[in-house]
Amino acid sequence: MVVKTKFKSVDEYISTQPQDVQAALKRVRATIRKALPGADEVISYQIPTYKINGQRVIFFAGWKEHYSIYPVGGVEKTLKKELAPYGIEKGTIRFPLSKPVPVKLIERIATLRAKEAAAGAKAKKR
Repeated sequence: MVVKTKFKSVDEYISTQPQDVQAALKRVRATIRKALPGADEVISYQIPTYKINGQRVIFFAGWKEHYSIYPVGGVEKTLKKELAPYGIEKGTIRFPLSKPVPVKLIERIATLRAKEAAAGAKAKKR
């Protein structure tokens, strides 16, 4: 069980997780950073968060038997077929730790979320 704390960095967040969770989270982190090279990496809501132009785009978190990516947004409809094997509930995609990290899928999710965030930012400016 992770002790509740105020994380100062993504490295610190990942380091508090069990070894198997750390391995998956490091892969997820690298995948998101590759997909969103200009994004700011911060801690928000006590989990790793990626922002572009001040807009929160995507978050991830580790759990006992899975890791999650938030929010799903319109990605759920766009990637419905690809996401079918994973648990999706209340804007969260759950990936089991027992399976390899689906790198290409996470890249697509991050890219689509960035487009959604940019569209949302444009709509707010109008």
